Amino acid sequence: MKTTQIIKRTGALVAETGIFFAVTAGSVFAQGIQQGADEAKPEGTPSNLFGSDGLFQVLANTLIFIIGAIAVIMLIIGGIRYVVSGGNDNAVAGAKNTILYAIIGIAVAFLAYAAVNFVIGQLSSVS
Repeated sequence: MKTTQIIKRTGALVAETGIFFAVTAGSVFAQGIQQGADEAKPEGTPSNLFGSDGLFQVLANTLIFIIGAIAVIMLIIGGIRYVVSGGNDNAVAGAKNTILYAIIGIAVAFLAYAAVNFVIGQLSSVS
């Protein structure tokens, strides 16, 4: 499988996941999860699922950081491929595509970060 196909599929997966969570997120959903966590926790154990230090926030930020780091690494690899292409048209085109998809990946990571923070902010204000 080519790198560009992997990047496209990863971007599509991130977009689909974001759409899924945006559609299914609601006040009933947030209250139900938080209430279930509060009921199931042992005494003295915090159950902060939503908010700035919540489980969802930490998990989402970690995954978005990994996606952004991979996109930056791919951007560097694309730049190196461009420099060492030696004027070969196919190599230059491949390097430009790598750079383009890496920039798209970085943009998707930023948009995902904004979307996750917005949704979690809305859910934390409900619970």
